[in-house]
Amino acid sequence: MSHTPHELHEEFPELGDKITELKGADAHFHKLFEEYHEVNRAVHRAETNVEPMEQLAEDQLRKQRAHLKDELYRMLIAA
Repeated sequence: MSHTPHELHEEFPELGDKITELKGADAHFHKLFEEYHEVNRAVHRAETNVEPMEQLAEDQLRKQRAHLKDELYRMLIAA
């Protein structure tokens, strides 16, 4: 299995402990975290042509990933 880029612990290495803490303590954060990783994996599969998709759909997934990442970051900073 190949390495999937853009994993949250790699995107925010300085917040790794806080990510782990919030995953266990905040149900909303945990839900968004799981959704982020699901979308991120879908983007990676599209980019590597494991599951090709139309460019518009791939772009929408990238936007969704960015939105989720921003929301998760705001939650991490606020915690």
